[in-house]
Amino acid sequence: MPTSNTNQTAWARAVLPPGVEFPPTELTVLSGSIPPGIRGSLYRNGPARLQRGKRRVGHWFDGDGAVLGVRFTSDKAIGTYRFVQTAGYRHEEQAETLLYGGYGMLPPGSWWNRWRYPVKNVANTSVLALPDKVLALWEGGHPHALDPQTLETRGTDDLDGLAAEAPFSAHPKRDPQTGEIYNFGVVFGRQPSLNLYRCNAMGKIVKQNAIPLSGMSLIHDFVLAGRYLVFCIPPVRLKVLPVLLKFMTFSQAMSWQPSLGTEILVVDRETLQETCRLQAEPWYQWHFGNGCEDEGGNIVLDMVRYEDFQTNRYLQEVATGNPKTKARGNLWQLRLSVQKGKVIELTPLYDRTCEFPCVVSSQVSQPWRFTYLSVLRNEEDLGKELVGGAIARVDRGEGKSVTVALPAGDYASEPICIPDRDREEQMWLLVVVYRSSCHTSELWILDANRFDGHPVCRLQLPRVIPIGFHGTWQAD
Repeated sequence: MPTSNTNQTAWARAVLPPGVEFPPTELTVLSGSIPPGIRGSLYRNGPARLQRGKRRVGHWFDGDGAVLGVRFTSDKAIGTYRFVQTAGYRHEEQAETLLYGGYGMLPPGSWWNRWRYPVKNVANTSVLALPDKVLALWEGGHPHALDPQTLETRGTDDLDGLAAEAPFSAHPKRDPQTGEIYNFGVVFGRQPSLNLYRCNAMGKIVKQNAIPLSGMSLIHDFVLAGRYLVFCIPPVRLKVLPVLLKFMTFSQAMSWQPSLGTEILVVDRETLQETCRLQAEPWYQWHFGNGCEDEGGNIVLDMVRYEDFQTNRYLQEVATGNPKTKARGNLWQLRLSVQKGKVIELTPLYDRTCEFPCVVSSQVSQPWRFTYLSVLRNEEDLGKELVGGAIARVDRGEGKSVTVALPAGDYASEPICIPDRDREEQMWLLVVVYRSSCHTSELWILDANRFDGHPVCRLQLPRVIPIGFHGTWQAD
């Protein structure tokens, strides 16, 4: 198990200690004012407990999930923060120790424990807001449904169609024009497959399909691009036998095999049937920004691309508070032809180390201009710091970017870009910021149009929100 280090960086105090829940609480305005056109709810998820007693998780991905909800009404913002009460969380809470396995850890204790306790659904990666519930999402199992107001956990949810134990991954895509929701799950076995799902606006599965995969890879995200779903399958392969025999964790058993190249799978969004497969040079990506079809019918998408899989080791080390592995990810654009079945170009768009690309929700799967990113503050700190010391806006229309640094010691979460309810052209960025100098968390509202880094409003959160992964916006 990794152990904490006394030479930790400033962000470690917002990663290593467990989060502290708070009930619905009106947030204090520290500066500025809430724009009247922001009406709805922000939800964010992330690992918020990495230790119980003297036992620590083996990877950042293994922490128990907790969800922050902030509801904006006509004159105030109400914040709530609660752990997702998964079965594993409740069991370990009662035992006061870690019991289960995870992506980067085997169950502690005897060999018998490795077989007794399976991998825990930690519900810690993202959220999907639906009209009557919020889903806390994880990579390898069913989502957990939460009450949208109180964030009380209702239990696992099969969306009226998920098979038992079938995964519903953490990066669904919602079509802003139809309201349809698309997602996937990787099923491991003798013949690995990519399960595909199309849901209606209420989250009910209305169509699904399974497409065979050529190997057991790690697929974290995908793109909805016009008429297509696009998956870039990296040359990472799972050593199955050591995992089945409980000799290795999933993380340890993932091997980088660049000779395989990256396989690109294009799926018809209506039929959920494979359209074509393409081969490309090797790279790894966790996240895509957006995708669309251009005027010529080609698919265009952007992603944060890594040269190899060292990013996984770095994320494992984050859970110690003292990482050392250098893993540089930059924003790239991929253009491919479905008709010709080939990659047309792969082009760098932004050369700073970055992550969590996002666009405004109304432009998902449509042509877009701006991509927003969390950025490493100083490149010389690669491998030691988290991204989030700066935020960038990449202008694809004019081919330029603007990067604004936060004050020293501040760390921004993934930016969420939302439209103003009353002014269609006005966009806002919602960012949870950890301020290490005073050990507090704030919610900042930034003007995405002006994009100068100065918040138009700062809201005080009652407790430190552990630095996490993904969020979403649900407009009223």
